[in-house]
Amino acid sequence: MAFASNIHDSVRAPRRAGLFANLIERVSRYRQYRQTVNELGALNARELADLGICRAQIRALAFEAAYRDQA
Repeated sequence: MAFASNIHDSVRAPRRAGLFANLIERVSRYRQYRQTVNELGALNARELADLGICRAQIRALAFEAAYRDQA
């Protein structure tokens, strides 16, 4: 009986590792998104204008920065 449970654990282990890696990547990307939103949101209107950004674009730009290579 112990042998059968070991087989099942060895089959599930790679899936768990993949799920954990996926979770880590998603959290990392979300943190990058939030950091970009927070940093751009802290700028005043003049600083944003100097960068060529209007306040309405901040979330879209942050999303692109965090998730651009994921499609």
